[in-house]
Amino acid sequence: MTDEFDQLDAFLDEAYEGQERLSSLDLQRRAIAAGLPATLLTRVDALPEGEYAQDEAAEALRLA
Repeated sequence: MTDEFDQLDAFLDEAYEGQERLSSLDLQRRAIAAGLPATLLTRVDALPEGEYAQDEAAEALRLA
């Protein structure tokens, strides 16, 4: 699980570079473009609609 969380953190660092908030749809699109593994794509797809700061997205994705 730690490896997945490391991948998740790296993805979020890249996705949020220069961005304060991203929508769940933006995160889904970026996750697909980044080639995240299916297990992480499932987590990103499960995010409720809305906008997230990086720390909010990280918390929500770890709980998914």
